[in-house]
Amino acid sequence: MSFTSLLSTIATLALLLAAGITTGKLKIIDEVSTAKLSTLIVKLGQPFLIINALIGIEATPENIRSGFLILLLGLGIHIFMAILAHLFAKPIGGFDERKLTEFGMLFTNCGFIGFPILESIFGETGLFYGAFYVVSFHLFTWTWGIAILARGREDIKITPKKALINFGTIPSLIGIVLFLTGLPLPEFVTDFSAYIAGLCTPISMLITGANLSRRGVKSMLTNPSVYLTNAVRLIVMPLAVTTALWLVGVPDYMVVFGCVMAAMPTAAVITMFGELYRISPGCAAELVGSTSLLSVATLLPVIKFAEFLCQHRL
Repeated sequence: MSFTSLLSTIATLALLLAAGITTGKLKIIDEVSTAKLSTLIVKLGQPFLIINALIGIEATPENIRSGFLILLLGLGIHIFMAILAHLFAKPIGGFDERKLTEFGMLFTNCGFIGFPILESIFGETGLFYGAFYVVSFHLFTWTWGIAILARGREDIKITPKKALINFGTIPSLIGIVLFLTGLPLPEFVTDFSAYIAGLCTPISMLITGANLSRRGVKSMLTNPSVYLTNAVRLIVMPLAVTTALWLVGVPDYMVVFGCVMAAMPTAAVITMFGELYRISPGCAAELVGSTSLLSVATLLPVIKFAEFLCQHRL
C-alpha cells in the first residue's frame, strides 16, 4: 500500500473541491450551471463510468468468480449500512435534511473518489474489484436511494420499472455483458468511453465546491446534520463494516477492501440528486464537502484498524 500515492490522490481531490468553491464564489459556476452539470453527470458521465470500469477485463473463471463475490459483498455491505443509516438519521430535525442525512450516511463516493483511492492502494486489482462494487452501489442508489428521497414527495416515484430501468442499472447490465462476452470494441469506442467517464470526478467535485460556496462556512459549522453525518459516515460505518466482515470470516483482502469502500466520503451523487429534485442542494453539498475534506484525516486510521483485525484472527 502506497500511502504517498494515497495522500497525493486525496490532495488532488481537495484541490478540485477548492477550485469548485472558487469558481462558485466568482459566479463562474452559478446555480443554473450546477443544475445542468449535475444532469450531464447523472445521465451521461455516470453510465460511462460504470461501463468503462468493466470493459477490457478478461473474463477468466477466477475473475468472474471474484467479480461476483465482490458484487454480493457490496450488496451485503449496503444492506448493513442502510439499517445503520436509517437509525442514526432519526434524531435529525427537518424532513429534507433527515432524508439527505440518511442518504449521505449510506452512500459513499466509491466511484468518483473511490476509484482513484483504490488504484493508489491496490493497483489494477483494486479497480477490478471496485468495478463490481460500483454495480452494487448503483443498484442500491437507484432503488433504495431514490425511495429515501421520495419520502413525502408526490413527484418522485419509485416504481418497479424505474427500479429496473434507470441510469444506474442499464449501464451496469451493459458493462457486465461486455465483461462476460469479451466482445472486442474498436479503440475509438473505448477511448470515447474513457473520456466521458473521466468527466465524473472533476465535474462532481466542482459542482460540490460551487454549491458549498453558496452556503458559507458558518452554515456548515452550525448544521448538526453535518457533524452527525461526518461521524457516522467516516468513523462508525467503516469500523462497523470492517468488524462485521472480520467476524463472519471473509478473506483479509475483502475485509480491507470493504473497509476502504465504507470509509469513503459521502457520494457526490447526493448533490446532483439534490439539484435535480430540489432537495436542499446546499445542505447536500455541505455533507459531501465536509466528509471529503475530513476523510483525509480518517481514511488511514480506519484502514490500519482493518489491517490490525486481519492480523488478529479469532
